[in-house]
Parts: sequence; structure tokens; C-alpha cells
Amino acid sequence: MTASRAKEINPFIVMEVLEKAQEMEKQGIDVIHLEVGEPDFDIPSCVKEAVCDALNGGLTHYTHSLGDAELRNAIAKQYFDEYGVTVDPSQIVITSGSSPAILMALSVLCEQGDEVIISDPAYACYANFIHYIGAKAVRVPVSSADGFQFHGEDVIAKITKRTKAIMINSPMNPTGNLLSKESLQMMASLEVPIISDEIYHGLVYGEKAHSILEFTNQAFVLNGFSKKYAMTGLRLGYLIAPKQHIRTLQKLQQNLFICASSTAQKGGIAALKNGGSAVDQMVVTYDERRKFLIRRLRQLGFELPMEPTGAFYVFVNARHLSSDSYQLAFDILEKAHVGVTPGIDFGPGGEGYLRFSYANSLERITEGLDRLEIYLQERKK
Repeated sequence: MTASRAKEINPFIVMEVLEKAQEMEKQGIDVIHLEVGEPDFDIPSCVKEAVCDALNGGLTHYTHSLGDAELRNAIAKQYFDEYGVTVDPSQIVITSGSSPAILMALSVLCEQGDEVIISDPAYACYANFIHYIGAKAVRVPVSSADGFQFHGEDVIAKITKRTKAIMINSPMNPTGNLLSKESLQMMASLEVPIISDEIYHGLVYGEKAHSILEFTNQAFVLNGFSKKYAMTGLRLGYLIAPKQHIRTLQKLQQNLFICASSTAQKGGIAALKNGGSAVDQMVVTYDERRKFLIRRLRQLGFELPMEPTGAFYVFVNARHLSSDSYQLAFDILEKAHVGVTPGIDFGPGGEGYLRFSYANSLERITEGLDRLEIYLQERKK
């Protein structure tokens, strides 16, 4: 008999869209992927060389459970250089992507029946992870009208004696918006641990992303190499945590994951030391795509009150087309052969929205929106 906590977990809908699209592609159908948040760039050449050198040099064995010491030192240096915060390398746990970091942070903080506050909408897997460990996701509605900002009074109203964490994400998935410095300061002032997902830091256009560690040293920070350095398949992330939790996190890592990939960690060191120019080039390209996508989506009649300035997503109101974003997304896929993510994947507050990813070439984005325009014209007939 399947355990209820496993059986009842919600699907990650964007992956179901992707998998349906892949089935269509096997039948010879050309599908344009604007659904998945995966960079279309190759990994930086310095990363490729470092991974190959590690393989050729026989560095293919277990590392310390907390991670390669050189990589942890490089991450600490990055946070000092970019944010002016001092992180002791002993506070860093290297993980196989950021997902294990989410699981371990929640496992350290939550007992059965505890509560974790998240925004609504929010990254789909937050609520699924929270549910899986036996806690409850408490959603705070946020509005597109002000860039999906958390408002202090709304967050405070949701805090109870069972609240064990507040999860934030800036730049945010699915909206592409950044939390303001004032919002982060407000979060840090509350006597509740903050879990800050900073995986999209480095992919910001015209603004500055602030780390929660600028405002408190008692936060848990999730980050990694998948988005900024296009290293999704290498599965490399990390968790920065308060010192008092590191021994517990180490034991979880030892039992659940042992350690992150040794070769991927060598790639991470190279990315931090020599990958900056490659990231700069990616950001310029992303920004060009962002501006184009925003302009075309507005021309097609989608509502977007504030332009997103981070990550590689545009989250638009599509309620004028349908109140069922799941059905709408699959209808677009089947009829226009364009993959988009339904807003319901990100919580009740996302219903009626669609998320478009610009982690694809400008040529493919253009073709995808041309197909979408024809689809919308056909709906009017």
C-alpha cells in the first residue's frame, strides 16, 4: 500500500506539460518550449574544462558530506563580494541542486503539523515539500498590481504559534519580480526563521537583488548553479544556514544524499572563479528576450501591470481567455504546439495566469508567439 504522504503529493504541472510536449515531439510535431525554466545556453567553457579535468584526474569519489572546502570558500567569497556579508564556509552545505536544500531546511525547522508561510502564487514545489514533511503551507495572497510584494501586515496576520518559517523567493518564480529592500527588511525583523531562495540571483535586469543575509544572519539561504550558470544537468546547489543547525544538516546530508557530485563541485569552483563573463553575456541576451516577450504579450492582449526584472519568466493574466489555466495551457500546447505553464501550478493565486519562459532563443520565442497569435485569432471565430 502506498504511503499517503507520497500518494497525495501534487504533480509538478510544468513537468507534465513538458512531458506531453516531448511525447508530441516523438510523433514528429515541432513544439516550442516556453514552459520550462531551463537555460538554453551551454555551460561556460571553464566549467566544462574543470569537469573534464576532474573526470580525467580521477576525482570521482565521495567528498566531505558538507562539500568541497574550496567550493565552500568560493561561495563565502562571492557573498562577501556581491552583498558585503560575511559567511563562514562552515555554514555552507553543498547539495545536489537546490531541491535537497529545500527539503533539509524544512526538515530542520518543522515538526508534524507546523506551518510555513509562502506567497500565493509561489514556486510550485514549496507547498509540495511542506506537505510531504507533514507541515502545512500557509499562503499569503500577493498582487500583480504592486509586483507581487509581500506586505508586512498580511504576513504578520498569518503568523501563529505553529509558524516555523517564512519562505521567500527573489527574483521570484513564477513572476520574475524582485522583493523590495523594504520587504526583505520587514521579513528579517519578524521573529520567524526566513528561508530565502536566491537561485535566480545574477539574472537581474536594471535592478539589484538583495540577499536576506544583508538584514539577518539567522536565515537559511538556498542557491545554486543551475540558473545563473546554465548548469541544470550537473545538479549543484548549496544551503547557507545558521551555525547552530549545521551539525543536524550534516547528519541529514550524510543519510539522505551522502554528498554532491565531486566532478560537479569542481565545475562550481570554476564557475565562481572564471564564469562571470559568460553570465554577463547570458544576461544581455535574456534582457533582449525579456523586452521582446513583454512587448508581444501585451500586444496580444495579456495583462501585465509591472514588468518583471529578474529570472527568465513573464507571468501574465489570461483570465480574459479562461478561468481554467490548466485546460488553457494544454489547449495551447495541442493546438498551437507551444508549451506554457498554467498559473494554477503555483497556487490558487496563480489561477487564470500563464507563465512564459524566455529561456529559449529569440527566434523560437518569436515563432512561438506568432503561433499563439494565430491560436488567439482562431478562438475568436
